[in-house]
Amino acid sequence: MFARLFRSNPVKEAGRRLYEGVTVQARQPAFYADLGAPDTVEGRFELYNLHVVLLLRRLRRQGAQAAETSQALFDAYVGSLDHALREMGVGDLSVGKKMRKLGEAIYGRVRSFDAAVGDAAAAGALEALVTRTVYAGEASAHAATLAAYVRRAAAALAAQPLAELLEGHPAWPAVAA
Repeated sequence: MFARLFRSNPVKEAGRRLYEGVTVQARQPAFYADLGAPDTVEGRFELYNLHVVLLLRRLRRQGAQAAETSQALFDAYVGSLDHALREMGVGDLSVGKKMRKLGEAIYGRVRSFDAAVGDAAAAGALEALVTRTVYAGEASAHAATLAAYVRRAAAALAAQPLAELLEGHPAWPAVAA
């Protein structure tokens, strides 16, 4: 009976592993040193968003297990954001408001990146989105390179067998082309 209570949920574990893969990839020094992504709370948040969005996009419409895994990834991400806010000293009364704003930002990024990545003919749209989000609206000579990375990452995830992703093992491309 106790073994059943403490047994881990494979879908939640896969979502947690996917999120761990996001954190490892989004922390790659090349994003900051080579591509000039701001090494700030906001800059890291945007790189985490970018990678979570790519995984959510890949898992969309791939069946019930993919939907559950996608939700588990999202839950792990939101839980991490909540924990980070508390670690930064945000008071309990303010966490809910800040999480609501972050949630709105995440859903906005999901829609925006999905449209920009899905429209291969409009390469400028993805570059503009990367500039607006990752580079906080500041012009960057690296925006086109980061946009190209996003396209490579979307293609790599699309080519990866779904079973590997459902086990929680994303395969990210190298950051620099």
